[in-house]
Amino acid sequence: MAAPPARARADYDYLIKLLLIGDSGVGKSCLLLRFSDGSFTTSFITTIGIDFKIRTIELDGKRIKLQIWDTAGQERFRTITTAYYRGAMGILLVYDVTDESSFNNIRNWIRNIEQHASDNVNKILVGNKADMDESKRAVPTSKGQALADEYGIKFFETSAKTNMNVEEVFFSIARDIKQRLAETDTKAEPQTIKINQQGQGAGSSESAQKSGCCGS
Repeated sequence: MAAPPARARADYDYLIKLLLIGDSGVGKSCLLLRFSDGSFTTSFITTIGIDFKIRTIELDGKRIKLQIWDTAGQERFRTITTAYYRGAMGILLVYDVTDESSFNNIRNWIRNIEQHASDNVNKILVGNKADMDESKRAVPTSKGQALADEYGIKFFETSAKTNMNVEEVFFSIARDIKQRLAETDTKAEPQTIKINQQGQGAGSSESAQKSGCCGS
């Protein structure tokens, strides 16, 4: 029996790698667990090394396989290796709305991304533990929004405990990355079509070269 085409064998259209970064204890592992398994755990387990979960979602008729890496346990030593930054297509910067220092450290995390990640990596700012009593809140929503605006990135407040905005955050960054990948695909295609179509005459091949050069 003939083997099915490659596309039929793959159970997804896009594979997107995401990275969760931020200070220890802000709830990165809880967010990941809530999104990947639909559960919430109150026991604080410091992730040893690095952990990842996979969840396949559907966006605009496409199946997107999300591979989400959790860096908890390493951040206090700032030892998250360049390889994890490099491999990431999207990075979630997480702070705890009841812990001002975790918010202030977001700038340091962004510096790390600028040093180690790909230039076109998508970023999103996440203020976690938004279910906490207002009296415990140390970072107002407006302050989180202002920081996100400064860096030109999206901002969500979430609660892994109540599942508030958890799906929305992951879907939002996945949609932005999918759009970026789709645009890269379509940019690459017209050039090849143009060159194939314009095979006659020196003038047309010159314009094909020109378009290829401008497009690169």
